[in-house]
Amino acid sequence: MHLQLLIVINMNYETFNPKIHDVSKVAKLVYDVDFRTFDMLFKKPQNAVKTIEKDLRKGKTDEYFKVVLDDDGNIIGILIIYTSKTSHKFYFKSIRLLIVDILDHFVLCDIEKGDFYVAEIAIDESLRGQGLGRKVLFDAIDYAKSKNYKRVILDADFRNDGAKALYEKIGFNVFNKKRLKIGSFERGMSNMELIL
Repeated sequence: MHLQLLIVINMNYETFNPKIHDVSKVAKLVYDVDFRTFDMLFKKPQNAVKTIEKDLRKGKTDEYFKVVLDDDGNIIGILIIYTSKTSHKFYFKSIRLLIVDILDHFVLCDIEKGDFYVAEIAIDESLRGQGLGRKVLFDAIDYAKSKNYKRVILDADFRNDGAKALYEKIGFNVFNKKRLKIGSFERGMSNMELIL
């Protein structure tokens, strides 16, 4: 008989503040979400994380950039969400990070009125595989329902069949596909929706 240990972690959400939260840890989580693009532009993960960290220290985040905390106040993940009223804003930053934003523009969901866009979810590497990312997504869906949004939208990278399958199992459907190819670099997303 095989027993599986289930770890239960309560999660709290706070708006990211570089003055009180561990910027290095948050930068690593941001990197983890889009590591393929960062690696293409920065060549070494540590260079990408260092640049993201520098950008985060500028304090240019908004109320829709959340850190996910356990009961002890430790960062266990991030959640970044947007609506049509709070869409991602471009601002002066490292040229490579600006390129990431531009590349994203061509493949990520277009946010319409009534949409609640889950842009990024990342869980600390040591806690993955325990259903925490799924719980964060369900919390986001519950929040969107409570605020009367019409749909929750998100993106599944073409190279990540597991994420797409998970989203479909939850009830998301593909409503659009976008692809960008520049030389040998190719990026594509299944834009997915859950009608509320």
